[in-house]
Amino acid sequence: MGRSGSNALKVTTPSDREMVMTRDFDAPRDLVFEAHSSCEHMSHWWGPRRYKFVSCEIDFRPSGAWRIVHGADGEEYAFRGEYREIVRPERIVWTFEFEGMPGHFTVETMTLEEHDGKTTLTSTSVFDSVEERDGMLESGMESGAAESMERLDEYLEVLKESKAG
Repeated sequence: MGRSGSNALKVTTPSDREMVMTRDFDAPRDLVFEAHSSCEHMSHWWGPRRYKFVSCEIDFRPSGAWRIVHGADGEEYAFRGEYREIVRPERIVWTFEFEGMPGHFTVETMTLEEHDGKTTLTSTSVFDSVEERDGMLESGMESGAAESMERLDEYLEVLKESKAG
């Protein structure tokens, strides 16, 4: 379930078709939101460390498409979707599909809440069935998501320094 401590990724399943991931960041929500808005930012933190960021396309607007490919050891993994709603700096709703399993996509809603300069990111994924949700959980995605969130935390420190200096 990620690392221990107050900034550990928490994954819960509040219903048969939902998965909720929550993590706190020591950064303002404007910065956390910005880190999700472009390939330039996402290339620094999206995916586990062992994967190289191969390509990225992000049209960050409602109805805009996104696609990210990363890989390691000669294998590539592609993910894609479409932005459904963007409310700066508090909410992003998009679809998420692993191209290795076409036709199986989730609708994800990310919300950002700021308290005293710290941000809580909550990502709720809704699946078509309990089997699809459980398949995602069994795929190892939890450790990959936790590592991505750790990398995002590190990148937010870099962004905070560049804004301050």
